[in-house]
Formats: sequence, structure tokens, C-alpha cells
Amino acid sequence: MNRFPRTAPDLLLAIESSCDETAAAVVDRRLAILSNVVSSQTELHRRYGGVVPEIASRAHVRRIIPAIDEALRTAGVHLNELTAVAVTSRPGLVGSLLVGLTAAKTLALALGIPLVDVSHVEAHLYACRMSAGQEVFPAVGLVVSGGHTLLYDCVSAVDFELLGSTIDDAAGEAFDKGAKLLGLGYPGGPAIQQAAQSGDARAVCFPRPLIDSRRLDFSFSGLKTALLYAVSGSSQGRVVELPDLPPSRVCDLAASYQEAIVDVLVAKCRQALACTQRTTLCVGGGVAANGRLRQRLSQMCGETLTELVLAPPELCTDNAAMAALAWELLDRGVVAPLDLDVTPGLLRRR
Repeated sequence: MNRFPRTAPDLLLAIESSCDETAAAVVDRRLAILSNVVSSQTELHRRYGGVVPEIASRAHVRRIIPAIDEALRTAGVHLNELTAVAVTSRPGLVGSLLVGLTAAKTLALALGIPLVDVSHVEAHLYACRMSAGQEVFPAVGLVVSGGHTLLYDCVSAVDFELLGSTIDDAAGEAFDKGAKLLGLGYPGGPAIQQAAQSGDARAVCFPRPLIDSRRLDFSFSGLKTALLYAVSGSSQGRVVELPDLPPSRVCDLAASYQEAIVDVLVAKCRQALACTQRTTLCVGGGVAANGRLRQRLSQMCGETLTELVLAPPELCTDNAAMAALAWELLDRGVVAPLDLDVTPGLLRRR
């Protein structure tokens, strides 16, 4: 049983700082989002074409208290009305995670309310439950973002078995690096999607790594190399300088590259559904906002008579509201100790 008394109204403050978004939200027990504040660091990292951990953690230090204050103010909630504090302590960048965890611990201790430890990747899938407004588990879950490409067998909202993951780069990282090669800017996913709209997805035949393998794992590093060679016009040796490509060629490469990534993601979801015999597919994470991926997943699920539950775009990218998963944990009496530490890496298969 939960050793903390339940107070009314039931209000959860959630904090998220796993990578480069400083976020805080207030969510009630009905999963109504009363506020969802996200302070983006995109402009800080744009010049580097990716997240710089030291810059990210320093920005979190400056922004965490203002984000919490804004979330409470927007929700019209005072600190003494909170039932619990939830925080994502895993996985992510160690410095970034520590900022959010320190803030959450301080509030939990000062207010005498429970601290709830939430997995960032599992919260991405719980966003599907929040969007659906009803139970969606058991299901196959795909988390696809800048740092993660993961397939889960989701037995319940709090019982996840890892089926497969990337053996090198995540799909979101592949989009970011691909966009940099094509001169499309950062973040790469939206930039490639926009360019792809004017391109021919059949123009370049990129590899589909592991697509025919029985493993439910992913690999995107070789695809990035294939794009490098396609951009440079070389198939071997060291590429010293990339040429300026005509806009039509850039769009064709973007469309073909995006299609290769989507093909692999859809194929592995189909394979996971067949292996588990689940009839529901939940998809979350930043890359889940990609329009082509959503279209193709919808087609596949229609063919396999699978219910598709996609996190809404506003809950795909990193945010704190999805940490409402903490309500499920609280209902099971699961709270975290105040000596909780961060876990930067992903726990492997159970």
C-alpha cells in the first residue's frame, strides 16, 4: 500500500530534463493536463547540429525553476495542493537528468509528498494512453526519437519487456545527421520531412538495414554512410569535401532517405506484432510526429487489423505531461527513495 495519504484534489507535478528540453507539467488523476511547459534549447544547439551535453545541463540549471513556476501558475495550483512529484530519472544525459532530479527531490522533501521515478521512454508510450482516453495496454510499443529506437511488449502501463533496440544510432539521430549532410539544418527530422515533400522517394535506392533479419533490432549507421556517399558521389575512400547539390537532388535524397528509415520502422513493428500476437500498436517519441511514418503505420495497421494509437504531436517531443505515468505507479504503491540516483543508460532486456 502507498504509505502516503491521498489528498484532494489529486494533482501531480511532473518534471522532465532528460536531454535538451526543460519541462514541467501539472496533471490530475483523470489525466487532464492542466499545464505543460516546455522550454526548448533548440537555438542553443542548432549551430552544432546536435545536442551538446554540457550546454544542455547548464541551460537546465537556469530554466528549471522558471519552468516549474510557470507550470504551477498556468494550472492555478499552489505547492501545498500537490499530491506527488514525478521526475524522469532515466535514461538520458547524466548532467541534464541530475538537474531535474535535484529539483524534484527538493520539492518532495520540503512538501512531505512522495517522489515518483518515471522512465522517460516508458512515459513516451504512456502518452498514447493519455491521448486515447482509455486503456490501450497490452500492446506492442515503439519509441522512436533522437536518442532511442526501441520496441517493447507492453503487458501493462508499468510492465514493459524490451523486444529490440538499435545496435548503433537511433532513427532520430539518423535524421539529424542526414539533414546536416544535406545542408537542411537542425533539428533534422522536420527539415528532412519538409524537403522530402518535393522529392522522389524512389530516386535513390538506400539500404534497409536488418529489415529481413528475424531480430527485432535496428541499425542506422550504415544508412548514414550510404547517404554520405550519395551526397559526395563517391562509393569508397575518405570523403574530404561535400559538393553543393541542386535543390531537386537534395529533395530526392531527403525523400529516399526518409523512406528507408520509415520502411525499417514499419517492418519491425509488423514483425513485433506477429511475434507477440498483440492487436494494438502504440507509438511515441519525437520521430513519431513524422507525417510519412504516421501514414505508413496507419496503412500497415489497416492491413493487419491492428489498432494504432499514436501519441499526439504535442506529446511526441520531450515534455513533462507524459510523466503522468506516475499515477499508475502511485496506484500500485510504488514511490522512490530520496537517495534515488539517475540512470543515464537504458536497462537492457529483462
